[in-house]
Amino acid sequence: MSFVDRHGLWNTAQRSAAKRMLKEVEGCGIKAIRFSFADQHGILRGKTVAVAALGAALDDGVTITSTLLLKDTAHKTVYPAFTPGAGIGMPEMEGAADFLIVADPATFRILPWAPETAWLLCDLYFADGRPVPFDTRRLLRQALAKLGEAGYELLAGLEIEFHVFKISDPRLRPEDSGQPGTPPEVSLLTTGYQYLTEQRYDLIDPVVQLLRTDLEKLQLPLRSFEVEFGPSQFEITLEAMRGMGSADAMLLFRSAVKQIARRNGYHATFMCRPKLPNVMSSGWHLHQSLLLKGKNAFISKHDFLSETGKRYLAGLLAHAKGCAALATPTINGYKRYRPYSLAPDRIHWGRDNRGAMLRVIGGPSDPATRIENRAGEPAANPYLYFASQIHAGLDGMEKKLPLSSASKTPYEENAERLPATLSEALTFLKKDKVLREGFGAGFIDYYCRIKEAEIARFNLEVSEWEQREYFDLL
Repeated sequence: MSFVDRHGLWNTAQRSAAKRMLKEVEGCGIKAIRFSFADQHGILRGKTVAVAALGAALDDGVTITSTLLLKDTAHKTVYPAFTPGAGIGMPEMEGAADFLIVADPATFRILPWAPETAWLLCDLYFADGRPVPFDTRRLLRQALAKLGEAGYELLAGLEIEFHVFKISDPRLRPEDSGQPGTPPEVSLLTTGYQYLTEQRYDLIDPVVQLLRTDLEKLQLPLRSFEVEFGPSQFEITLEAMRGMGSADAMLLFRSAVKQIARRNGYHATFMCRPKLPNVMSSGWHLHQSLLLKGKNAFISKHDFLSETGKRYLAGLLAHAKGCAALATPTINGYKRYRPYSLAPDRIHWGRDNRGAMLRVIGGPSDPATRIENRAGEPAANPYLYFASQIHAGLDGMEKKLPLSSASKTPYEENAERLPATLSEALTFLKKDKVLREGFGAGFIDYYCRIKEAEIARFNLEVSEWEQREYFDLL
């Protein structure tokens, strides 16, 4: 028996998808298939398999090095992998041992920008068939199952801001190599602040066309293409999707945009606040509602939100500090939390108010009633971001948490502040009992240690601010 059959890893729908996929691979002349998984940072990693080896890879998975799960954003291994238990108490991972990535056939896509190449998203397993506990896609699947036990489905729509620049120097000299390497030197596509003006949109339209053409071929549910507030800043929105579909779409969208742009001489970045003059911060606005028997459970006939919606909203507020470390997982992302910036800086909600952290959209009997979380950054791992929302919202529903009054002055109101730094957010994440239970204490401690390693490296760097502030004065 194959590994997949032996451990019952595919359901009926996945088996049917695998059969369709094999026919499509043969019919389209595919020569290479990328087996990819999302690491702890939401970065795609994996191996590319020749078409002749596809059958075996589908049946028995693809081996891959376990240290990929122990790395920070500089690809530096945080844990001592060559000690007993790999420093994480898991003998299965010591010595940089392999685990298996097993394809989900339902995620199959042909990559339009990469000739004769297809793509599959994978889940992670040890050799004995046990799931790897640090698989973030699995953590969202567990959260969705918990939501399903309560009778609900998650419906999520995505607003994604990002920057695209023209590469003027790719910085590929040997001295530019490193861990991390030197980023490319870039120039702007637009200048000035002309939010949603057609003239500025027309300047970025050639790049939008490049992206749109290939994103449509990936069957992503594209909704709109916009020129954002800052120079060279884009926003693309996706239609609402159910459950895992929306998180998978975000992962594929982000990777596709970067690859398409780079092949055409552009650099796309989902970094929240690039260190370039006059460039604005980018956010990821997550629109969410719950479905009950296929209908929006947040709709009220007479109020702005149903009781279910109000309890869910109260849960998001109650756990906002802990969730911040998953919605904004980079040191850089906290530079966005500032007043009067169309980004939140404190914990509250508002009725159609873009200054509030949580914006409630809709009204009595409005089928589009939903909650928009404006705290996230576009670099967030979608599986962890979504799962944090589910655990927080469910806690509000289960405990029937009371909802505070809506904010009308979001940047003046005396409300609790969002964490000011990643370090502060990690402290709140560790203390949040609901999130620790939802994700598992082992995962939370693992995740925090990796992020703390990034913070430690950052604290050892001498910044331009320090040089300006002290070099001449002291």
